[in-house]
Amino acid sequence: MNRSGLATAATQLKRGRLLGVATLLWAAGVSLGAAKLLRYENTPGELAKAPVSWPGASKIQRTPGLPTVVVMGHPYCPCTRTTVGELALLMTQLHGKATGVVAFIHPNGTPEHWEETDLWRSAAAIPGVTVISDQAYREADLFHAQASGQTFLYDAEGNLRFDGGITAARGHAGDNVGRSSIISLVTGEGNAETTTSVFGCELHSRTSSGN
Repeated sequence: MNRSGLATAATQLKRGRLLGVATLLWAAGVSLGAAKLLRYENTPGELAKAPVSWPGASKIQRTPGLPTVVVMGHPYCPCTRTTVGELALLMTQLHGKATGVVAFIHPNGTPEHWEETDLWRSAAAIPGVTVISDQAYREADLFHAQASGQTFLYDAEGNLRFDGGITAARGHAGDNVGRSSIISLVTGEGNAETTTSVFGCELHSRTSSGN
């Protein structure tokens, strides 16, 4: 092989090595990103230290004789979109057996109607659910909620029966312990947990991107 051929072969070998290194770096980056995303999706928010009895100062209207499902939401939390979807399924299964309320935070200093996002409209479209504006975190603080998607079940007498989340992970729809437990607690059928992890963004934040 002449010098020209040797030079070409050396160049090709160098390019091959560089391509191999670049491929390894790309694969490592993808693996690291996937691991980070998986860890984030499965990291729960801070669970509420919910009052065992319905807060007397709450302005949420309860229906006499029926349990109340309360969801605290951040109107800009992408994780809460799944919670609203799960709430729709929950209320369909509990038709006429419970009422639901979604309280979307409206921090001081934010514009009027700031909280009336597509999440608000989706929640408001669920039969049996009332959507309210939680001015200055009044309701969130009364119920000691910290994470968007925090869900409570209080029975007809105002006793806490369940607090936690109704999704299996951040943004993951489908059967989950929280939703099935609330149904069991209301209907008296099947096994039930009284606390589950809640997956959602921090409530005490004016903007939330899920990051």
